This record gives sequence, C-alpha cells and structure tokens, in this order.
Amino acid sequence: MNFSELFIRRLVLSTVLGCLILLLGVQGIFNLAVRQYPKVDETAITITTAYPGASPDLIQGFITEPIADAVSTTENIDYVTSQSSPSTSTVTVNMKLGSDPDTALTEVMSKVQQVRSKLPTASKDPVIVKGTGQQFAIMYLAVQNPNMTAEQVTEYITRVIKPRLSTIQGVAQVQILGAATYSMRIWIDPIRLAARGLTATDVLNAINASNFLSAPGHTQNIFVANNITVHSTLQSPDAFGALPVKGSGDSVVRLRDVAKIELAAEDTDTVVSFNGKPGTFIGIFPTPSANPLQTAAGVVKELPSI
Repeated sequence: MNFSELFIRRLVLSTVLGCLILLLGVQGIFNLAVRQYPKVDETAITITTAYPGASPDLIQGFITEPIADAVSTTENIDYVTSQSSPSTSTVTVNMKLGSDPDTALTEVMSKVQQVRSKLPTASKDPVIVKGTGQQFAIMYLAVQNPNMTAEQVTEYITRVIKPRLSTIQGVAQVQILGAATYSMRIWIDPIRLAARGLTATDVLNAINASNFLSAPGHTQNIFVANNITVHSTLQSPDAFGALPVKGSGDSVVRLRDVAKIELAAEDTDTVVSFNGKPGTFIGIFPTPSANPLQTAAGVVKELPSI
C-alpha cells in the first residue's frame, strides 16, 4: 500500500487532515502581518546636545568629539555618525542588526553620563532618543487654524496633541516641524547700549540676577507650618522692560531703554506651509520593533478624538 492509497481507503482521515490544513491556512491569513517593508530589527540611538550661540568648530571640539568617543565603545555597535551645526551637536549610534534596542539605549545613556561633566557648563543636557535611524517620519500631519497664531497652535500641539500621540503603540517620537514656541525675545539696540556705557554682558547679568527660580522653603512653629512662595520670575514684556540694568545716583537705566522686548516665537528660521498657507507639521517616528502600517493606522484612529 503506497502513501496515496492510505488516504483513498481512509476517507475520515483524509477529511480530518483536509479540514486541519484549511483551518491552519485561515488562521495564518488572519495572523499574517502586513508591512510596508520586511521586518528588520534596526536600532539607532540619537544624542542631541544644544549649546546656544556656539560655532560648529566649538561644537565639534567640545561636545561632538567627547560624546562620539564615549559611545563608540558600546557593545554590538555598527558605526557612529556625527554632525556639528551652529548651536547643536548630533551623534547617531547605529547598532548591528538584531541588537536589543532597550539594552543599547541603557548602555548609551550610561556612556553619555560618564562624559557629561566634561561638556561646557553652558550647554544643555544631552537628549537621547531611540529610533530606527530613518531620516523621514512614517507620516506627517499638517495643523492649521486661521483663528490662532503660530505660537498658539504650537502650544496646543505641545500640550494636547503630542502627549496623546506619544501613547500610541509603536510611536517612538513625535516631532514638531515649524514650531513657534513662546519665548521672551529681547532685541538689544547697540547704539543705545553704547551711549549708556553698557555691554550685552551687562544686560545678560542683569536678567539672570532678576529672573530666576527660587525655593525659599517654609516657616513653622509648634502648631503651624507655612510654605513660602517667592515670585522671582518675570512673566510679561512690561516686567522685563522695567528691569534695572544700571544705576547711578537717581539715574536708572532700565531694559526698555536699551532693548525692545516682545513675547514671540523662539525660532523663526524654519517656515512650514501646506497648500500655500502657513502651518505646523507633526512627524511620527516609529520604534525599531513597530509595524509602520499599524502605527500609522493607530495614529489616524486617534485623530478624531483629539
């Protein structure tokens, strides 16, 4: 009796095996992952450090090189790339295929903390982000509102939209392009400044001395304890304008005498438009193990509730 004769004579066995194969095929269809590209466990850790006002050469020598040298000893590393631009240093650590992204992130953070004390004191803390190394997001969302200013739109995105999108499964980073973050802009007039015998350093020292965060503590006795609150930060352009910069006898030079103060966008170098009108873009970057199609579908599903 050959192999095929076994199934010819045993109809019940043939029927059971046929149904089993059919059920396995149906289950495979529903559980089969649909992806834009084949799944590859590719991990890239990006370290971004801001040093306001620094030149690319200064960034390269005092920030980029120390960080790149420190992270280059990470295990399972493939290669390291770096970029030094005005006021910003970017170091990208590309891991070997199949490396555990969480382990890589932990080790890179440890390496960066080892050299943090060697970086300039005026530089910001390094921001470390885990991603796939893609230069473009899986999707971009355009936000426009004719009844709101660019600063108000950015504030709404930062406080409402970004936190909601960050909680979606598979989203690693939500990037705001063309953001107009609220900032107190102080435009110094060099002519008026020189006429009063002042420098930009004098203005900066006066601002730092009068605008700071304070935690004075509390007072207490046997029965009552009271917290002390000090309003040591300036909140409006008028408050900044009244700030004294220099005083001599009855004469006081205030900030408004040598500068123009306004509450405006922190950065105006990037301009974003959609259909010919100003707007703000939101870029969605996936985690290394996420399915881009499922992540994009989750973002689209969340939008109506936002």
